[in-house]
Amino acid sequence: MTTKPKAKKFRIRRAGSLGRGDTAPESSPQDGSASPNMGAGAGQQQVMQGEISSAAEVSGEEALAEIRKEGLTGRQLRMARRVAQRHGIAATSDYDAVRLLRARGIDPFQRSNMLELVVAESNQQQAQDNLPQTVQQGQQQLPSTKVLDEDTRAREIRKIQQDIVRRRRRKLALLMTRLAFFVLLPTLIAGYYYYKIATPIYATKSEFVIQQSESASATGLGSILGPQFATSQDSITVQSYLQSRDAMLRLNEELGFKEHFSQPDLDPILRLPPDATNEAAYRVYSKYVVISFDPTEGIIKMEVAAADPEVSAAFSEALLGYAESIVDNLSQRLREDQMRGARESFEDAEAKRGQAQRRVIELQQDYEVISSDVEISLLTGQISTLETELTQNRLQLIELMSNSRPNPARVDPLKRRIENLENAIAEMRSLLTEGAKDGTSLAEVQSQLAVAQADLETRNLMMQQSLQQLESARIEANRQTRYLSTGVSPTPPDEATYPRKFENTLLAFLIFSGIYLMVSITASILREQVTS
Repeated sequence: MTTKPKAKKFRIRRAGSLGRGDTAPESSPQDGSASPNMGAGAGQQQVMQGEISSAAEVSGEEALAEIRKEGLTGRQLRMARRVAQRHGIAATSDYDAVRLLRARGIDPFQRSNMLELVVAESNQQQAQDNLPQTVQQGQQQLPSTKVLDEDTRAREIRKIQQDIVRRRRRKLALLMTRLAFFVLLPTLIAGYYYYKIATPIYATKSEFVIQQSESASATGLGSILGPQFATSQDSITVQSYLQSRDAMLRLNEELGFKEHFSQPDLDPILRLPPDATNEAAYRVYSKYVVISFDPTEGIIKMEVAAADPEVSAAFSEALLGYAESIVDNLSQRLREDQMRGARESFEDAEAKRGQAQRRVIELQQDYEVISSDVEISLLTGQISTLETELTQNRLQLIELMSNSRPNPARVDPLKRRIENLENAIAEMRSLLTEGAKDGTSLAEVQSQLAVAQADLETRNLMMQQSLQQLESARIEANRQTRYLSTGVSPTPPDEATYPRKFENTLLAFLIFSGIYLMVSITASILREQVTS
């Protein structure tokens, strides 16, 4: 920053009598004007040589003195210097920059000017901003000769304190006004609504569980414990259905859900319009029908609220009926599948048993035998009888042939008889091994009949097992595998559950207070960022 060249100053002072040794003190450089000083002597005046200041310079120094008395901070002085540099004003000091800006009608401390001064400066300019204020050359920085007495100092301090108290009161009044407008007034409106306008709502609570019964063949610990809780999937399925639009539409068709919440005596916030859509009704249904599931205990808790206690209890009972029908449908398909499988298995076993039985009958008719075992026993008996008789005849023939002159009349018939016996025995043996005219032996007949009879016995056993399975499936189908057990029955309340007036009002106060606090903190941070 350059210093403007100045002309020589000539000062004229009047001094008192020098006989007493009194000297006239010079005027303070802060005042910037020549002050006469009267001595205590005989009134003689001395004309002293010096520099004489022009009227403009004297008035400028007086303005600078007045600016110094304002107590401007270093930040304000640096701001005034930047504003003067921006407007092309060459100032000798920070105070002179304030004086020249004011002379041009520019407020150096206006916020708009501060925002316009946010420009990039060089490192040299930043270093100059951090330097102390410029001191004019040739100017004497002497302390003021004006001394404040105790009363004046106390008066000034009291004035400063009163100003601080007044500003604090004004800020406190503004704060209370904002709090009253943005926090207390909305809280009072919310409290008036909850205490005077809101329609009382009655909530009916109920609890139920979904259980499954063990089968009749269950043994061990399961049969001792008896009914068990159903799986969590079944409970979640029932919960999802009760919270669905289908349950709302069914409740609306049977008990008039929309009509109840469209009554004209309800408050405007709660009341549904007469031509409300299903989505609007479902939002009200989701708000006033609350269902929760406890996976550790398997209990489903349901709370149904309505403007009338009897209606809320009716809604709750209807929803319990819907849940029970859903539970029945969950196990009905399983029961039908079990019965269908058991019935098909029994019918198939019965058909195959009939085929095996017809096969045995056909074999008996084709080979004209009732039982292969009986036929074989008969043949073997006949063969053994013929062999016994053949042995006797052979012994008799040997006895006759032992004579020296056997009788031909007895020997020839005996030989023919032995031959006939041998042929009969051979024919019977051929029936056992080679078969009759059709070429089928009795052994083959016996094996075929044995296989057919074994197949028949197997089919009989399978049919008996299928019949047992069918009876078991019929018993299981007659027994309900899953059923709904109500622990807490829906009972209409005698007092309104909602709205909770004090709790809701307090919650509204906390919400509005939090919103105001967040907005005020955000505004303070932004203001600090802008003005820094």
